[in-house]
Amino acid sequence: MGDGASSSRSGRGGGREMVKGGGGIGESKVTDHGRRRSSCGYCKSTSYSSISHGLSADSITAEDYQELLDHGWRRSGCFLYKPEMEGTCCPSYTIRLKATDFYPSKEQARIYKKMQRFLDDTTSVKKFESSKQKENSCRGLLKLSGNDSITKMTALSTKESSASTCENMCNENDILHSLANIINSAVSILFVSYTAHLPKAVVKKVTCQVKKKLVEISEDLVYTSSIAFQIAAAIRRSQSTDETIKCQESELLDLNATAIAEKLACLVKEHELPSELLIKACNGHLNFYSTTKQRSSEFIDLKESLQASRGNRGNTKRICSADSNAILPQKRRKLEIRMNRSSFDQEEFALYRRYQIKVHDDKPEKVTVGSYKRFLVDTPIVFVPPVSGDNTIPPCGFGSFHQQYLIDGKLVAVGVVDVLPRCLSSKYLFWDPDFAFLSLGKYSALQEIKWVKETQNHCPSLQYYYLGYYIHSCNKMRYKAAYRPSELLCPLRYQWVPFEVARPLLDRTPYVILSDSLDVKDCAMSPKLPNPVENFGSDFHDSSPMEDLSDEDEEEDEEVGFHYEDSDTGVEDESNLAATNALNVADSRAYDVGDIVLDVNGSCVKFKDIEKVFGPLERRIISKLESQLQRYVEVVGNELAGRMVYSLG
Repeated sequence: MGDGASSSRSGRGGGREMVKGGGGIGESKVTDHGRRRSSCGYCKSTSYSSISHGLSADSITAEDYQELLDHGWRRSGCFLYKPEMEGTCCPSYTIRLKATDFYPSKEQARIYKKMQRFLDDTTSVKKFESSKQKENSCRGLLKLSGNDSITKMTALSTKESSASTCENMCNENDILHSLANIINSAVSILFVSYTAHLPKAVVKKVTCQVKKKLVEISEDLVYTSSIAFQIAAAIRRSQSTDETIKCQESELLDLNATAIAEKLACLVKEHELPSELLIKACNGHLNFYSTTKQRSSEFIDLKESLQASRGNRGNTKRICSADSNAILPQKRRKLEIRMNRSSFDQEEFALYRRYQIKVHDDKPEKVTVGSYKRFLVDTPIVFVPPVSGDNTIPPCGFGSFHQQYLIDGKLVAVGVVDVLPRCLSSKYLFWDPDFAFLSLGKYSALQEIKWVKETQNHCPSLQYYYLGYYIHSCNKMRYKAAYRPSELLCPLRYQWVPFEVARPLLDRTPYVILSDSLDVKDCAMSPKLPNPVENFGSDFHDSSPMEDLSDEDEEEDEEVGFHYEDSDTGVEDESNLAATNALNVADSRAYDVGDIVLDVNGSCVKFKDIEKVFGPLERRIISKLESQLQRYVEVVGNELAGRMVYSLG
C-alpha cells in the first residue's frame, strides 16, 4: 500500500462495481487471516498467549469500519484485529464516551490549566519544566527545609479559587514562613558586615479588603512585607547612638525603606521563586504578585522605576517599581492544532523516532520509515470529502488523520485518529520528550473530546470518543476509565454497558459477558452522572466529585490497541474454542454464506456461484472455504459479511 493510503481514495462512490446488481458492494475489501496467536505487549507474556482474529484490508468504507469498531475490532495500519475474549490472556473491551456527557476530573482540569499557564508564561521551556518537576515531586519550590509541600501558592490569595484547588493547597502558614526565610537570607547578605541586631521579616497575606483600597497598584497583589521600614528604623536608632554602620555598598549609606526594599527585591529575585510569583519593591514594601493574572495588565515605567531606586523622596506619586532586570511583558506562547490527512511527513517521523527511542526505549535500528508508515500512515479507510451544506459529513471529512500540536510553530505532538460517522477514534499519540512536563497524552485526549463536541454542531451523528481498548487486568490501561462517563462493549451481544456497572464484574474475572448485567440490573445504557461541567473546552472552572487518578497508574500515551509488525503478526491457530465462545447472540440465526462476495484473482463472484464460474472443485476445498466463511460471519456479523468483499488472496 502506498504512503497515505487514505489520500489515494476519493469519495463514497470511488469503489468499483464488483458484482452486477451488487447494491454498492465493492469499497470494502478484506483478506481473512483467521485466528492468530502472538506474544502479549500488555502482560509481557513470552508465550503466544494473545489470541485474536485478523483481517487485512485493501480498502474499507468509514461506515464499515465504524461497524467493525462496534463489533470489537481495531486496526494497526491496514491490519484489522479482534481479540478472542474468552481465550486471550488480556481481554480487551472497546471503550467509548459520549462527548456531551463528559465532565473533567480534578486531575484533568489541572492538566488543562497547566497548559494554559505554560502558554501564558514567558520563561524558557527548561525553566518552566524545572519548576513543574519540583512542584510535582513535592520537594518545595522555595528549597527550604521542613517545607516540602509548597505548591500552587497564588491560588491562596484569590477569592475565586475553586473548592478542588483549595483542597490541594499547602498550609498557608508554611508558605508565609518560607517567604519570610527567603527575605531574611537576603537581609543577611545585604547587611553581612552590619553588627547591630536587625528585625526578622514577617510576610502577610493581602486580604480582599486591602486589595480594594490598593486597586490602583494591582489587584494581583498576593503577599507583602514591610521589613524594609523596620530595618531602616533600626539603622536610624543605631545612628542616633553613634554606632558605626558598615555596609557592602556605599549607596546604602543613604538608608531609607525604598532603597532597602529595592536591594532586597533584587536579592530575593535570585532565589528560585515559583513561576506563579513575582516580587517587586513598591514604596518600601516587598510585594509578591500573581504572574498568572498580572501579565495581561502589567505596565512597567522604567524611568520611574530608576527614579524610585535612587530614593527620589520628592516624588509623592505611588510607584510600583520592578527590579533592575525588569522587562516589558512578552507575547504569550501560541498553541496551534492542525488536522491533516494521513500521509508521510518527515518532521512527524523524526518526532516519532525520538519518542519511541527515548520514551519506550526502542532500539534505533527498529524505528524505521517503513515500520512507521505501516503502523501510523497506511490506512485502508476510504476518504470521504466534506460537502457544502451536508450535515452528515464533518468539515474535515471522514477518514484517517494526523492531528498536529504546535507551540510557536514547533511540532510537539501528533495524535493519529480516525474520523467516522459516529465517532472520533483515537489510535496513537507521540510527543516531544522535552515537553513531557505538559502531560500531552492527557491534554490531547481532552482536546479530542472537545473536538467531538464542536464537530457535533456540524455533524450531529458524530457524538462519541473511542479510546481504543480498556484492559482491566492491565493497570497501565485503566486510566482510560477516568474519562467519564464511559461505556464498555459487551464482547458477546455488542451492547454498550456503563463502566460503573461493568467494573465490579471485572474485579472478579477478566472475561465477562457484560450485557448480562443489564438484564439483571435493568439499568439504563447511559446514566446521568452528577455535577457535569457545562461548556467543556475553553476553561475548567468547576471540578467533579471524582477521585483523582494517580499518575503512577496511567500510561497516558500507550497505543490504543496492538502494534502488529510484519515480523510479529503471530502464528495461525487451528485449534477451536467452544462454539459459544464466538457466537454473536444477536446474529445467531443461520446465515447463508452463499451470498458472500468473493474476490478470486481479481474476479468477483458469490460463493454459491463459484463452481458455475470456475468449474467443479474438490469437495474438501468447498467444505474448508465454507467453514472459513462461517467463522468470518461470526466475527464480523451478518450485515458486514454481506457488504464487504472477501478476498481469497
